[in-house]
Amino acid sequence: MKVLCVFGQHNYGDPERGLGYEYSNFIPALKNLGHEVLFFESLNKSCYNDYADMNRQLLQTVQTEKPDLIFFVLMTYEIWLETLDLIRKGSAAALIHWATDDSWKYEQFSRFMAPSFDLYATTYSSAVDKAVADDMDNFMLTQWAADSERMVPPLKAKECLYEVSFVGSTYGNREKWVEGLKQRGIQVEAFGYGWPNGPVPVEDIARIMRGSKISLNFGDSDMVIQGGKAVRSRQIKARVFEVTGAGGLLVTEMAEDIDKFYLLGKEIVVFEGEDDLAKEINYLLSHPDKRDAIAQAGYARAKAEHSYEIRFSRLIEKVMERKGVTYVASKDIDLESFEVLAKSHRPHTLLFLLKFLLLLPCMLIWGKERGGRAARRLLFEFSWRYLGKKTYSATNWAGRIFYKQS
Repeated sequence: MKVLCVFGQHNYGDPERGLGYEYSNFIPALKNLGHEVLFFESLNKSCYNDYADMNRQLLQTVQTEKPDLIFFVLMTYEIWLETLDLIRKGSAAALIHWATDDSWKYEQFSRFMAPSFDLYATTYSSAVDKAVADDMDNFMLTQWAADSERMVPPLKAKECLYEVSFVGSTYGNREKWVEGLKQRGIQVEAFGYGWPNGPVPVEDIARIMRGSKISLNFGDSDMVIQGGKAVRSRQIKARVFEVTGAGGLLVTEMAEDIDKFYLLGKEIVVFEGEDDLAKEINYLLSHPDKRDAIAQAGYARAKAEHSYEIRFSRLIEKVMERKGVTYVASKDIDLESFEVLAKSHRPHTLLFLLKFLLLLPCMLIWGKERGGRAARRLLFEFSWRYLGKKTYSATNWAGRIFYKQS
């Protein structure tokens, strides 16, 4: 089967942040399943003149390569709803989207985008429930996994280079966690964008996790509304499976449904709050045999059940089953219709005025770079709340006037 992957090569489309997770993990797994894999860059905006150019080149790629399956991981409005509609009408390809962060992105993204895909893979059971309530039947519950090519049995605690480590960027309250441990006398070697150690090559991530007596994971993400209050959501991060697959001992913040994948206290260790985290770390460091037993059990579970080959086999089987029911004979993609859309994407005078009115106060407060991103974010937040799915169309305001800041 020919599979076209549509996502970023680097984290957030920025080469300085290192290779992206999906690029490093999804493509090798699909190849291991025997598929011919093609790649289309959708995050690095320096590759294109604007979003119209990106969408045009995607359509041309689909027209030329004629993939059997297109595997998307989209961030916001980089690929338009109209583009997806043209692909579905003019191609026999099945379309899968792998959703990230549906604990908070369902309301602002997934509920608008999902109807344009044959299968919408989500890692949140709550998103499936919401989709059913919204009369959508194409959601499939799945979960992150480990790279089978980097699965290696654990080292003994006495053979590890690091006491405690964390690999990941410095967003959210991760710095607060690490600083809190430092104040309790626990040093954490942190790697990734924003930390003094900086990003590390993908091939070194598994080595660091395996070479650590304890590998940390913090499950907090964006804010969500629960019971009328704003709370920070807790997610099952990909790191949960990365660490165990690499032979590391995972100590992770508690998250909903995590006990469906590992035996808590026997295959991984979970914590609630800084005091509990410090207590678990000190116990494991002083009981290396216990630490080694948990690491070995976690690795065995990951190897048996949590590879991307296992996850993707199920997704592909399901999407081809659905595509067989809804199959429409392949036609040529209507590129002429797309050029009409591309013209509608061009910003007009009033949009330039709106851009100026948003940019000026934001840049005065946060400076040129951060102010530009803040202005774009304000417009996006307004758009999905009040304009709905128009936010993800060719005529969306934020994409038309804030391409560089998106």
